[in-house]
Amino acid sequence: MDTKIGSLVTCKPSSNDICCPTNGTVSTIQSSVSPTVVNSSEATLGRHLARRLVQVGVTDVFSVPGDFNLTLLDHLIAEPGLNLIGCCNELNAGYAADGYARSRGVGACVVTFTVGGLSVLNAIAGAYSENLPLICIVGGPNSNDYGTNRILHHTIGLPDFSQELRCFQTVTCYQAVVNNLEDAHELIDTAISTALKESKPVYISIGCNLPAIPHPTFSRDPVPFSLSPKLSNKLGLEAAVEAAAEFLNKSVKPVIVGGPKLRVAKACEAFVELADASGYAVAVMPSAKGLVPEQHPRFIGTYWGAVSTAFCAEIVESADAYLFAGPIYNDYSSVGYSLLLKKEKAIIVQPDRVVVGNGPAFGCVLMKDFLRELAKRLQHNNTAYENYHRIFVPEGHPLKSAPKEPLRVNVLFQHIQKMLSSESAVIAETGDSWFNCQKLKLPTGCGYEFQMQYGSIGWSVGATLGYAQAVPEKRVIACIGDGSFQVTAQDVSTMLRCGQKTIIFLINNGGYTIEVEIHDGPYNVIKNWNYTAFVDAIHNGEGKCWTAKVFCEEELIEAIETATGAKKDCLCFIEVIVHKDDTSKELLEWGSRVSAANSRPPNPQ
Repeated sequence: MDTKIGSLVTCKPSSNDICCPTNGTVSTIQSSVSPTVVNSSEATLGRHLARRLVQVGVTDVFSVPGDFNLTLLDHLIAEPGLNLIGCCNELNAGYAADGYARSRGVGACVVTFTVGGLSVLNAIAGAYSENLPLICIVGGPNSNDYGTNRILHHTIGLPDFSQELRCFQTVTCYQAVVNNLEDAHELIDTAISTALKESKPVYISIGCNLPAIPHPTFSRDPVPFSLSPKLSNKLGLEAAVEAAAEFLNKSVKPVIVGGPKLRVAKACEAFVELADASGYAVAVMPSAKGLVPEQHPRFIGTYWGAVSTAFCAEIVESADAYLFAGPIYNDYSSVGYSLLLKKEKAIIVQPDRVVVGNGPAFGCVLMKDFLRELAKRLQHNNTAYENYHRIFVPEGHPLKSAPKEPLRVNVLFQHIQKMLSSESAVIAETGDSWFNCQKLKLPTGCGYEFQMQYGSIGWSVGATLGYAQAVPEKRVIACIGDGSFQVTAQDVSTMLRCGQKTIIFLINNGGYTIEVEIHDGPYNVIKNWNYTAFVDAIHNGEGKCWTAKVFCEEELIEAIETATGAKKDCLCFIEVIVHKDDTSKELLEWGSRVSAANSRPPNPQ
């Protein structure tokens, strides 16, 4: 996972107005030179929004046209620094903006009123759950229609136009309905700056008759944002550090575990500083994979309860003190609420709060400040890591395949491991790829993304599109199950239009395998497609595309050699045929525990 979320570190502004400080916060230094005066024909709402997007680091916007947003799209296209990418459906446009935000720090999508807005809503909810700053722009009704008794198309047939807005209120941190030019400047700027500050999606609806109209408020280039940084309460910080240091320094074998909120707290570097200074064994929760360098000398793997990487759970759960930085304990990450952790042994550090054991708790304390100050107060203690080193046994290799033996999933991922480098990134779809990709050892600089909190199947197709567009210098390797692919397959087409060189491993095992292991039934079996022929049909001779269908290890090796050699500049789609019951042992264990949690009987009334 890229650690620059919510920052402007990766943006390439056209002026020197934006400064990208090394601490990863969104900030600006405003030039002493007055902002450039804009030609009257460009002093429009549409061009102001376009310039703002470019200024905060968005150079690609994912869209689906509709009659309410067409004029707005004209003005986005007219912005030199902005590339408009048309997607096959709104859901994928939202997923693409999600993937883009994970790498670039902020993403944006544009859809039409209600039919587009409600279609993209699922992707926005996923971005909200993952703390991603995503700007969702909707072309809204003509400003003259607000407050009338008119019924519009693309609605549910009521003169009330607020249905879409109400739906977005629970999955965005700010909503702006722009239906006049007088306050458009303020509403747009507030929405975008709020997305960056809160690291959450925002909703902007723009009346379809407004984007092309010049207005004095847009007569100059927008002044760069200057977002006030969040600050820790100094006394609270000192008290929290003192309490935590006392708690940890008296322990015998403490460990530290990184969680997914390290990213939104911009505390990844501070976490590594703490690991370096303390000597503690270092683990990550599954949804934090990629946030902490796996080459750290005391890294012991992924802590995921009963499905942790080898020997990691034993060290974490036997520790007499553990610090969790940015954890999320849901039923999936806790393997059906089965973690063997005790609250009285834990220090829980959230982005702006610290709880030591059963208490005390300290608010208004930023995670990155707390971790850096705590690093200065801890006594070096590598007991837990020494214990890990003593019990560790290197992983074995999959059984060697017989000639032309049907391909096994563990053999597939053994070869994917060899493909990884600093110039690659892994996207793991919801399903057994979660567990197989967790076992991959990420080289320095290798990106890694998956959507664990929301877990929406099909997310990876759009997210791969967006992530690859944000970092064209990396080759994305996407591991997608056949069931998930059928949900969102169309936007392989958009990858081809954009000239992307992603490698997609389509794992064809005939159904929703993750759901089979939770609760089986005939609904988990899907209609088999000829996936390579499907992608060939999408290709249709336009763009660079290569497909292969593999049944055994020999064919897989040949396909990978071609994808990384002669076809390295192509989008490569490799359909991997595996047995329907061929799953990781971790999925078998996890599925049974999640099933038990789901099937708990009601409490007695």
